Amino acid sequence: MLAKGHLVPAVELAKLLAARDEHLSIRVLLYKLHFDADADSYMQSLLSENTRRVQYVQLPDRPPQIPKDAVPNYPMLMGGIIESQKSQVREVLSELKSRDSGAPKLAGIVIDMFCTTMIDVANEHEVPAYVFYTSTASMIGLRHHVQTVLDGSDESADLREFSVSTYVNTVPSKLFPPVWLNKHAPYAHHTRRIISESKGILVNTFSELEPYAVAALTNNPTVPTIYPVGPLIDLKAAGKDNPKGDTIMKWLDTQPPSSVIFLCFGSMGCFDVSQLKEIAHAVENSGFRFLWSMRKPPGKEQHLAMPSEYDDFGHVLPEGFLERTSGIGRVTGWAPQTQVLGHPAVGGFVTHCGWNSVLESIWFGVPMAAWPLYAEQQMNAFSLVKEVGVAAEIKIDYMKDAPVLVGADQIEGGIREVMEGESGIRKKAKELMEKARNALVEGGSSYSSLGRFIEEYSN
Repeated sequence: MLAKGHLVPAVELAKLLAARDEHLSIRVLLYKLHFDADADSYMQSLLSENTRRVQYVQLPDRPPQIPKDAVPNYPMLMGGIIESQKSQVREVLSELKSRDSGAPKLAGIVIDMFCTTMIDVANEHEVPAYVFYTSTASMIGLRHHVQTVLDGSDESADLREFSVSTYVNTVPSKLFPPVWLNKHAPYAHHTRRIISESKGILVNTFSELEPYAVAALTNNPTVPTIYPVGPLIDLKAAGKDNPKGDTIMKWLDTQPPSSVIFLCFGSMGCFDVSQLKEIAHAVENSGFRFLWSMRKPPGKEQHLAMPSEYDDFGHVLPEGFLERTSGIGRVTGWAPQTQVLGHPAVGGFVTHCGWNSVLESIWFGVPMAAWPLYAEQQMNAFSLVKEVGVAAEIKIDYMKDAPVLVGADQIEGGIREVMEGESGIRKKAKELMEKARNALVEGGSSYSSLGRFIEEYSN
């Protein structure tokens, strides 16, 4: 497992499996990401939490396998890191298989959706490979559909709007990153292997959230068995004892119920100064209480750097904004997102629609205003706004780094739709909260799905 957004739900899955199957022992293999201090810190905390049945193993550093003279980008670096670890994973599996006859039998491996090269290692050891899909069930159907079209074309496909079995509505291709329509891109390779070579797919979702998608995939004979096992959320998220987090939570304690709009765009979400000023005008003009988590973009020459903290928010916000809003709002850098969303003062969430953030918001019944930035977030936003009805739209076709400025009026409109009155969005959020929690208890849909997975690998 690599990026923190993929690792956290995988760890929760490991804990859940260990709790359900007393005969199961799990090893979670980790690789240090030197450019992501937050992920590395989380990995280090895991290494101190080893138990007899759930053990975390940090693999030795290996230089990424990337072409000489290539300018590294994030997908290339991730692919190179994963490829460089195949020999280490082989050693771990060989050690597990060579233990004496009284030791637990190796039942299989669960790999991240971007680690499909490890299917080779599973095949070498003659054990099944299951994929842990940290996105939506709908996305599996979409990627499978696009891949089928691409494989029947020469290079790339001209897809403008089309129907996919996992979506109720037609899907506009303007929501796709261009790389998705390139049959030679790494994403295409992962999709092929997930569909054609994995034994099953564990998805961080629940049937009540995506009933149409889960049914479509379950009834598709070309797709491996689907196991919706979510929502997988770390409710004891690291950072809750951070002094900055304590200050934020104490401020929320002084606010009325459901009165605060929370703006947070994930660990990689950031904007340039002109866009920050539009957000500030929108927040101020709305008049709502607010908590805004703002991150500083890395320099343009820093291809793989993560956003960082601002030294002074006043340098990038409209003159006098902090003073004028000091009575109703707070601007901060890092914020303990899970704890904030769980606070009764929070009444709405302006989000980049990263899937972990979406599931946390649903878990706490907080309605969303959708403003996706990159990767599959546009399709997540499409689902939340058009399919599920649990989010208002700010701009669901926004693409990070595109020359587009989202105006203050448009942002304010999304905030108002979420925060004003007992909207249908707010009612839907509360209904989904109950369904999400019921899915994980005995008799719930995800509880039962995990039971089917346990039966599968046990046999």
